[in-house]
Order: sequence, then structure tokens, then C-alpha cells
Amino acid sequence: MTISSSMNAGVAGLNANANRLATISDNIANSSTYGYKRAQADFYSVVIHGDATTTYSAGGVRSTSMRLIDERGPLIGTANSTDLAVDGRGFMAVTTIDAVHRNDGNLPISLATTGSFRADADGVLRNATGQVLMGWPANPDGTLGNFPRDSMSSLEPVRLDQNQFVANPTTAMQLGANLPATATRAGAISGPQEMSVQYTGNLGTQETLHYTFTPNVPTAGASNEWNMVISDSASDGANIAEYTVTFDDSQTAAGTLATVTTVTGADYDPATGTIPLTVGGGTISLSIGKIGAAGGMTQLSKTFAPIGKSTNGTPVARLVSVEIDDNGLLHANYDQGFAKVIYQIPVVDVPNPNGLTALSNQTYRVSADSGPFYLWDSGDGPTGKLVGYSQEQSTTDVTSELTNLITTQRAYSSNVKVIQTVDEMLQETTNIKR
Repeated sequence: MTISSSMNAGVAGLNANANRLATISDNIANSSTYGYKRAQADFYSVVIHGDATTTYSAGGVRSTSMRLIDERGPLIGTANSTDLAVDGRGFMAVTTIDAVHRNDGNLPISLATTGSFRADADGVLRNATGQVLMGWPANPDGTLGNFPRDSMSSLEPVRLDQNQFVANPTTAMQLGANLPATATRAGAISGPQEMSVQYTGNLGTQETLHYTFTPNVPTAGASNEWNMVISDSASDGANIAEYTVTFDDSQTAAGTLATVTTVTGADYDPATGTIPLTVGGGTISLSIGKIGAAGGMTQLSKTFAPIGKSTNGTPVARLVSVEIDDNGLLHANYDQGFAKVIYQIPVVDVPNPNGLTALSNQTYRVSADSGPFYLWDSGDGPTGKLVGYSQEQSTTDVTSELTNLITTQRAYSSNVKVIQTVDEMLQETTNIKR
């Protein structure tokens, strides 16, 4: 029994060291694989309880192996803005290109810590192994909605419309005109002052807002009051709003807005200094300045100066590049010089990363051992942040693996020696019968 247990222990030692050799081989083979997490084999003794006072039975050894997914490799810089890596303990959500092409609504989600993503012929952002980046889509104006954090159902494959035009209509306009103070004095003969400001409509067309400022000339003194009428070319030239505007003539706030009274149209907001103009294609926030504050419309001197006109919006534009920021927001940059958010890429966290089920291509699946997932904003919570122009290197330390390879080889040879020795002893036992 004792000799047999020695044989069994030697065989168990061979199996355990062979298992460890397999993990070492895998680690060395993937030492240059981006995002690879090294595997580790651990040994545990097996005890067989016999009559400890007279004999000892060798139980041998058993081995277990696990992938150390919670270890993170160093990040290396690249030249591709959509080479992404998670700087922290979190993961990106990905699916397969085959599932995207099936278009049956079933998108299996797996997790990855890094990936070199590029748009394919359909604009889908994917890597060379067919892993597709998933994210929350932004609204057409670049704003983001509220998405569930404990479900992957709202995630969509990230798509870039590289060959399509996009509209960038005007949503805000700043007006900083100076009206002549002499025009509102008694006896003034100045007529209306006019100015026009172009803006971009919803379809990329150029439209015009026309402003007419008519002074209120009193019989005595100075009224400091103007009637402002706004017409819109997108509304067939119709008047869309009218306001009575007065200016301060005090020593401390001379020339700044004093009151803005609505005749027709939306009310002026004194807290922001803006008027929501309803134009032919929607609403434009017109900024004319706050009451008593510099930087808006003024009434000074005797010169009409339509200064400080500015609008956002541009003609139709085409996508030229995308970049991701520390908050996981994917920004699209267009050839007209503007950018907007098109997706938010969340960072996935699980309580036990080492409990994830390892799949091919450095991806992982949530399991009962990993615990439930939660979707965080990049840079928020315990997950870390997404980094563009980067990839995560393998966690394999080749020097350590080669050292382990030597010790494993020695241990394997020693177990072979044990088996040979037991075989010789059994042979001697057999010879006794002769």
C-alpha cells in the first residue's frame, strides 16, 4: 500500500506540473497579446489518513488554475484615436459582428479591457477579431438621456456615418448692437436703425433674422426707449417678435439695459439675458444681455454699431474623425469645425473580476462567480476611466515565466524519478518470489 501510494503521488505530481506547464506556455505565447491576462496554477496537498503510527500513505498533490483578470497591464500609446483601454478595474462592453449582422435583436454582451477599434464598411466600430464596441447613443443635438445602469438592453453597436452629411442648425445667437443715445432725445430726427444676421436652418440653408430698432422720441428730455421688431426669412419674412427696450442713463450703469418689455413673442429672461425666438425651423436662444450688465446691447454715443453678432451652427458637414474623452463621451469632429457627442461608452464593473468566464480574444462573460454587473460613467466610481490612443499590454512577465518554467521542469523530472524508483522497488519485490 505504501509503495503504491508513492507511485500515485508521483503520477499526481506529473499531472500537476503538466498543468502548470500549460499555464506557463499559454502566458509566454501571449506575452505580446494586447489585453491578455496571465493564467496561474496553484498546488494543494492531498492527505490520506491511514494508521499514522505504523504506516504513511502518500496522498499526492492536486492543482487548480485560474486567470488573473483583475491584474492590469501597462498602457501603451498608439496613433489611432479609437484604440481604447480602461485605466482601472473596469471593462468595456462588446458584442460580435456576426450578431450585429444577424440583426435579430439578440446581441450577446461580453467584456474587454482594451481593443483596437476601427469603422468597417458599414460604419460599425469593431476590432480585427470581430468584437464590436457598445455604447449609449446620444440625441441628435448631442445630449444624453437616462439609461439603466443594471441592464445592457440600452447599449447599441457604435456606428460612424463617415460618408453622410449632418446638419448643424443654429440654436443660439448673441446680439451686441450699440444704439445711438442721441436718437431718443427730444427733437431728434433719426429714423429706424436696421441690421440683419444670418443663421443656419435645420436643412443647412442660410436664413436671415432682420432687426429694426425704432427710437421713441419724446417731446422733452430723453426717453432712452426703443422698439425692436424681429422678422424671419424662414417664416416668409413675417415679424416673429417685438419688444420695447429701455436703457439706463445713471452714472454707474450708463448705456446698459434697464427693461425689456414683451409686445409679441416669448418673454425676455432677465436671469440669463436671453429671448427664446421661435423661427421657421425651431427655437433660437437670442442673447441681448442682462439688465444692468455689460456685454449685451447698449445705448451710447451717437453711433449705431451692429457689433458682437455671433451665432452657432454651420452649413452641412461631414465627419472627419472621432475622439473619446475621460468621461467616456465619443465626440464626432466635422469638417465645418464643430464637434458633438454621438455616444457615451460606459465602464462595466463586477464585484469579482476573477470570477468572470474567460473567452477567446481577451473577452469575458459575466457569471454567478463574478457577481452582478453595473454600468458606470467613465472616471466615476471605482472602475477607472477610458483612455483613447492607448492599448493595454499583456500582464505576462516573461522573465518570471521562464523562471517558473525551469522550476516546473525540475519538479516534473523529480516526479519522474520517484516513479522510476518505485518501479525499481516493485521489481525488487517481484524478484523476492523467485
